[in-house]
Amino acid sequence: MEAARESMAALLDAGLFASAQTLGSFLVSSSGASNDAGMSMKAESLVLHGDALYGEKEFRRALNAYKQAMQCSRSIPRQATSNIRSSVSATGRSPSPNSSNLLPFNENEVKFKIALCHSALCEHREAFKRFLMEGIPSKVRTLKMNLMLGKLYRISRNSRSAVVCYKECLRHCPYVFEAITALAEMGLSAKEFSLLFSQAPNRGGKLPSDSLDAQRWWNWYVEAQCCIASHDYKGGLDIYLELMQRFPNNVHILLEIAKVEAIIGRNDEAIMNFEKARLIDPNIMTYMDEYAILLKTKFDYIKLNKLVHDMLHIDPARPETCVALAAMWERKDERKALTYAEKSLRVDDRHITGYIMKGNLHLSLNRPDMAVTDFRGAQELRADLRSYQGLVRAYLALAKCKDALFTAREAMKVMHQSAKALKLVGDVHAISSSGREKARKFYESAIRLEPGFLGAALALADLHVAEGRNREAVTLLERYVRQWADDSVNIKLAQVYAATNMLNDALFHYQCALRINPQNEAAKKGLERLEKQMKGVDPDAPEEDEDNEADDIDADQDDAELL
Repeated sequence: MEAARESMAALLDAGLFASAQTLGSFLVSSSGASNDAGMSMKAESLVLHGDALYGEKEFRRALNAYKQAMQCSRSIPRQATSNIRSSVSATGRSPSPNSSNLLPFNENEVKFKIALCHSALCEHREAFKRFLMEGIPSKVRTLKMNLMLGKLYRISRNSRSAVVCYKECLRHCPYVFEAITALAEMGLSAKEFSLLFSQAPNRGGKLPSDSLDAQRWWNWYVEAQCCIASHDYKGGLDIYLELMQRFPNNVHILLEIAKVEAIIGRNDEAIMNFEKARLIDPNIMTYMDEYAILLKTKFDYIKLNKLVHDMLHIDPARPETCVALAAMWERKDERKALTYAEKSLRVDDRHITGYIMKGNLHLSLNRPDMAVTDFRGAQELRADLRSYQGLVRAYLALAKCKDALFTAREAMKVMHQSAKALKLVGDVHAISSSGREKARKFYESAIRLEPGFLGAALALADLHVAEGRNREAVTLLERYVRQWADDSVNIKLAQVYAATNMLNDALFHYQCALRINPQNEAAKKGLERLEKQMKGVDPDAPEEDEDNEADDIDADQDDAELL
């Protein structure tokens, strides 16, 4: 069967995994395994079969094949194994499951492949056992092995060991960007990164000037990652913008900029940069769930439906696609949206946006206790403003004001230069009448720190209204309306005018909001309510819905056509 094994290796190299899998079933069921040489050949055939199954993403079956290969290999006496292996010619095989040049059985590589299968199945604890309990010696670990072991250490919260593995990756090659991001999030300084860069081998034999230029932009990238990891979002954005000057139309940098802008609430700028990235590369999937959530907050369902349609066409199995579907369905069926958010975490149990979406949906469905679990899950992976905001909302819904205040203060300590964190503390104080004066001070501090922060201005306006200071609320909001053409400020101003019976002014600002954003449902509902008020009709009186059922059917058909 030697010729068949060589053919299977060729099929794997060509990426023809289905044919390789079928051929592998013949190889592993061959009856010529009665002696030590036959058992050795069977072990190697099982590894090839596992590689084919891995290539087909049948990870559970691949896992079983690799484990059988280990059992076969261990059943052969050591002396016999060494004799057999010395007679087999090697051509330099990679530890990747999809790399298939014929080689003698390499136990460490098979252990790594077993770990890869467990990791693909989100069985991180089992993958970790393969590395530590059965032991792949550090001297024989490849770059890919060190990267995966770093991830597994981090999942098990052994940060010190994770740092060692990630550093080893960068010593081998400074451009392992996953290692850069992980080390920045674990607190490595820019100076320590530079030292690692200097320790990396110069494999290309390039001129010193090229090397210096590479280190310069590499240092910028590292510094941006360190800024963002320490929640200095403005510093990170400034460096990314410098990198964009050096590398125009760099999709990766555009996406990083857009993601950070989304986190800090610069939604319009984030949407613009996500759209730029999609123009350059229409098939990009990275962070597209973040883009979908932004479109939902802007009520831009036409663009959202188009985005989801494209993502389903590119890769329906990605967690980003599931989160985007959740964002699309949230308006019509929150429970269905929740199933998509849960599916995103089944696909990847470390997908942060999936936890954020799931937590917000649980809040909408009045399940704040479950939302706490979701936001905690996001925080364990990487704490950012959205997970803190979600936790505060969930604790307040559960009437756990002390927990909410502790969480908001923690956010303020972690992000000490963040106006959003200051507002979060203000939101907790604003819940009780006795805390409103403290809330006002936090909102005003947030506005002084970031004058363009509309969220703090809107919250302060609400506080003025709650305290009966409608005139102050109007003055504040009119100042922002003059400076920023924003639909949410116009809506808030219209609501204050409507509450003080200044109906014509309220009408004007609802219309302004709809001119800025024709899809804004809050403006549409507010305008509809105001028109009833102007006609002398009680806007809170129940009304008969004659055609609702038919409208719902039509809407479902529209969604079906879009998708």
